[in-house]
Amino acid sequence: MDRHSYNMGVVGNCAFMAYTDVHAHVRWMCMPRFDSSFLFGSLLDKHKGGEFSVTPENQLGESRQYYLENTNILCTEFDTNQGSLRVIDFAPRFYQNDRIYRPLMLIRKVELLSGAPMLKICCSPVGDYGRVKPERMQGSNHIRFEGLGEPVRLTTNLPLSYITEDKSFILTETGYLLFTYGIPLEGPLESTCEDFLTKTTQYWRRWVKGMVVPAFYQEFVIRSALALKMHQYEDTGGIIASGTMALPEYHMSTRNWDYRYCWMRDAYYTLNAFNSIGHFDELEHYFRYIQNVMMHEQGNAQPLYTILGDKRIVELELDLEGYMGNKPVRVGNDAYTHIQNDVYGQVLTSLLPLYVDKRLNSVGTEKHLGLVRWLLSKIEMTMEMPDAGIWEFRERAQLHCYTFLFHWAGSNAAAKIAGFFGDESLKTKALLLATRASEQIEACYDNQRKVYTQAVGVPYLDAACLLLITMRYLDPATQRAKDHLSALEKELLAESGLFYRYIHTDDFGKPESTFLVCAFWYIEALAAVGRLPEAATCFENLMKYSNHLGLFSEDVHAETGSQWGNFPQTYSHVGLMNAAFRIDKKLDLPNFL
Repeated sequence: MDRHSYNMGVVGNCAFMAYTDVHAHVRWMCMPRFDSSFLFGSLLDKHKGGEFSVTPENQLGESRQYYLENTNILCTEFDTNQGSLRVIDFAPRFYQNDRIYRPLMLIRKVELLSGAPMLKICCSPVGDYGRVKPERMQGSNHIRFEGLGEPVRLTTNLPLSYITEDKSFILTETGYLLFTYGIPLEGPLESTCEDFLTKTTQYWRRWVKGMVVPAFYQEFVIRSALALKMHQYEDTGGIIASGTMALPEYHMSTRNWDYRYCWMRDAYYTLNAFNSIGHFDELEHYFRYIQNVMMHEQGNAQPLYTILGDKRIVELELDLEGYMGNKPVRVGNDAYTHIQNDVYGQVLTSLLPLYVDKRLNSVGTEKHLGLVRWLLSKIEMTMEMPDAGIWEFRERAQLHCYTFLFHWAGSNAAAKIAGFFGDESLKTKALLLATRASEQIEACYDNQRKVYTQAVGVPYLDAACLLLITMRYLDPATQRAKDHLSALEKELLAESGLFYRYIHTDDFGKPESTFLVCAFWYIEALAAVGRLPEAATCFENLMKYSNHLGLFSEDVHAETGSQWGNFPQTYSHVGLMNAAFRIDKKLDLPNFL
């Protein structure tokens, strides 16, 4: 198969996202929320998934797809026997009346570049994961789709009859396809679309201009930051793992999960990435989301929640073809029922700068110490409790080294916060818990192999234990850290810096694909222990596993190099950003760029 199998780009405005492939077909778009049913979902079913396509006839060669520089505006260009055209896809986002305007609106500008190309346009949304096919009602310059809950409309200046009858026609002037969910556009079509395109371009370029960016692989860091930004549901601040569902970790693996939810385990890495680029608004919004979730939690914190903070995310199987025939097609995620005790330390560690950074003192204040106390009490309560671990094992509970690492890190973070506010009793409790967590981590050490294993009493190695170095539980300058890294790479390192999570059999068999964020953790560990040339080389090698737009999936098959898993994966892009910053701080850049 194609090495870069996800040949599509993503546009979004922090309210929804749309995925357009190199043929200018919208393969995936969910509304009104990231976790709603798709309106266009041919990515999972070509027959039931609906269609929104712009298809040139007599195409010459391959299309050219790219983003307008430093934006989330996607362009797809075509040459045909009769002429050339460009499709520009974007989701409007800009400041209006001192607020961000982010409508549920996809605009597709079909721009005539030369000649008189022939093309065909199809717009057929569906509802309830393909089970509802709406009735089409044609107006003077729009098509209404009835039966999808909210008003759904396509407004255009192109011939409606050709669109409704699925007929080809000659493009003689630039056309606009404005797809709306909810309130339709009331205003002039052409000038409004052009105005929105200009303002959206300006918004994204100003956002990028406000970033702190390393010199090392700057272009990839910018694209990763732009991708990460799109995955934040701005209304609540929650950040989803991915905008897709049921894309398999590798072919016929049955590991087909719905990732359109917010994982608490991602908080530390994501907030660290936003902090590194100097975008504090996103960091503050995410803090408020986490605060709302945690302060309403009566029992144990879940590994994941919806973007509204809802707890129940029932996993079901849908009657759809599946990506490349991969079944089951799962919606929802049963991992919400799992016990993952690293959650509390993850959140505490991620909140540290919000309490002690003077630039953010309006967010984490003394009145929020109740959250710190609650999280710390949960660490104390779960210190000796087995859990499903970061990889969400469904049929085994263990005393995971990674969980203890975040007990340790979270307790130390709580001690620093307590010290900042002069709460000595809270600080003392936190430091005692950090010592207990350290003892548990040491119980995972295999003295013979000189490596920390996945869990207490377990021989398996786990890429998550790379974090013992990057989070400085192990001093990177020590031989113990270097031996630990050597043992992990000897067993889990694949081609070109790719890295397996683990290689032992789990609930679904033996994994075949590598997990991209683990490769970026490995690069960070290399940089931390002083192996900078290797870190830079591995980073460079990993860049070839992105698609043509610089977007990364969740998994890469080690033998074929093909992309798998949900796409794009925020975990992968956050890993890239953090690794680039780690290298940039240490490298003598002229020697390595």
